[in-house]
Amino acid sequence: MRTTIIDLFGQSVRKYANNPFLWEKTNSEFKPTTYLEVQEQVMQLAAGLLSLGVKPAANIALLSEGRNAWIIAELALLHVAAANVPLSIKLEERNDLLFRLQHSESQYIIVSGGQLRKIRSVAPDLPALKKIIIIDDQEEYLENEIAMSQLVTAGKELLATQPTVVRERASLVKPDDLATISYTSGTTADPKGVMLTHRNYTANVEQALTVVTIPSTYRTLIILPLDHCFAHVAGFYSFMACGASVGTVQSGKTGMETLKNIPLNIRELKPDLLLSVPSLAKSFRKNIESSIRSKGKVTTWLFYTALSMAYSYNKEGFNKGGGLQMVKKPLLALFDKLLFSKVREAFGGNLKFFIGGGALLDIELQRFFYAIGIPMLQGYGLSEATPIISANGLNLHKLGSSGSLVSPMELRIEDNDGKQLPLMEKGEIVIKGENVMAGYYKNEKSTADTVREGWLHTGDMGYMDKDGFLYVVGRFKSLLISHDGEKYSPEGIEEALSDNSRFIDQVVLHNNQKPYTVALFIVNKEMLKAYVHHKKPHLDWNTTEAKELALTKIQRELNEYRKGGKHEGLFPERWLPAAIAVSCDPFTEKNGLVNSTMKVIRGKVEERYADRLEGLYQPAAKDIINPENLAALS
Repeated sequence: MRTTIIDLFGQSVRKYANNPFLWEKTNSEFKPTTYLEVQEQVMQLAAGLLSLGVKPAANIALLSEGRNAWIIAELALLHVAAANVPLSIKLEERNDLLFRLQHSESQYIIVSGGQLRKIRSVAPDLPALKKIIIIDDQEEYLENEIAMSQLVTAGKELLATQPTVVRERASLVKPDDLATISYTSGTTADPKGVMLTHRNYTANVEQALTVVTIPSTYRTLIILPLDHCFAHVAGFYSFMACGASVGTVQSGKTGMETLKNIPLNIRELKPDLLLSVPSLAKSFRKNIESSIRSKGKVTTWLFYTALSMAYSYNKEGFNKGGGLQMVKKPLLALFDKLLFSKVREAFGGNLKFFIGGGALLDIELQRFFYAIGIPMLQGYGLSEATPIISANGLNLHKLGSSGSLVSPMELRIEDNDGKQLPLMEKGEIVIKGENVMAGYYKNEKSTADTVREGWLHTGDMGYMDKDGFLYVVGRFKSLLISHDGEKYSPEGIEEALSDNSRFIDQVVLHNNQKPYTVALFIVNKEMLKAYVHHKKPHLDWNTTEAKELALTKIQRELNEYRKGGKHEGLFPERWLPAAIAVSCDPFTEKNGLVNSTMKVIRGKVEERYADRLEGLYQPAAKDIINPENLAALS
């Protein structure tokens, strides 16, 4: 049956009326709101929107930190046949935020008090804007602003005289009507508005639940931004469909304060399942290892001994144990009781597993979390697919893979000419199913390029193995091309170089039909200073000798991937950079060089550093100790 999000919500309210749906902490503790209570709040706000004059098919932007009001607001505006334009709180108002609001022609904006300043600054540049709805009560309101509390009051009054008014409007909503316009972060060009319909969402929920089981007793804490497509489906809509409950991170006065609330909130809410992305996974692991080291040398030795044994026992998960490995099982059970169970307490003690999405997750990270008893199971998707395409589940998983395909869905691996490739051969991942977007908003050309005869061309490179697991290995569209026309994907090399060195934070490889590959390394200046001080304590960092020593260390880190190095054979040597430009200025969202999911925007990096990258093709640049690199370390 082709359902809408309104149908899905209504079914859950009827089936799980008294189950907690939303958990929120505003003061000292998390408090639940049941499915029935959420429905009442949704109806009141929806009626308020009707009293404001919201017409069917209106676009309404939503800019807020994660909280109950975010989810209630989306459900309310969907009930009045409007579409949500979810926006990241990380957006800078004068460019990224303004672009999305203008491009989407949003007539109304629902905004939290914490984000109001941004909206007020761009409001004069929004000719389509009719009203700003402010979630948090303010001391004063400008001409076109209204408090959400006032809107709810108006909604209650309308429902008192016209009790069926919201249901009448909601009955107009059809499965193919627009639910959201989710702007991609863009790794190559301007953001594009991904149009997702009600059926896109409900179909993807149905698909997701074929690979992951969510009992109605489960809780999750959504630590990803709610505007994130992955959080939308794998977070609240999949949980909603199963009668399970969803908590949001307590907002702090600053972004840093909110981040600090995450570990505390996890311990308080005791989630059964968490969604994660690689940057969060790395942060969790770093905190765990720091905590272990603080307990002394004996505990540290025991922990890493247990970890090593668990790695060899678990293998890739689906093939763990067996044969002689079984003799390790009793000892691993003891290690788990003494060590790993204590680590799990930091995650509330109930956490069964993570689902990883957003980018490729290092298999070493997967092995680490699997070993400590809370598997981080990789999934794969993209906004244009609403987003879930594949996932590993507790019952069926293979570490290193992106899991088995959701069902029903068709998938092909294609070469450059659109020819379908057999198992184990790499090519572009192309999919077809009810989860494929309706297109890009006001961008017919990009839509036609991306969705052809119902098939979504993801732009990602991967292959299917003989057991039905999908492997995603990089970007198909960001392939680098050597002078002889051979193409290769840079992501694996870039990630290895940064993940395996504490001196290298970020890497971008570059080759556009040139004789050799070059690279831009964002280096960790403080780590390099510490290294120089360790080697030559008397040496002042501001001397040329100190910087030459640091640059030599960077070169040696790269040489570990060449013949004789500890990572020899990991990649073909011809793809390793022959010349390196270093910089100490990281790629960030603020400088526009990474997107909101922390992926490097390759095209913008190449544009920003065009002169330095071109300079690397001069013969002298092959020596890492050169004037440009010395100056970059100043």
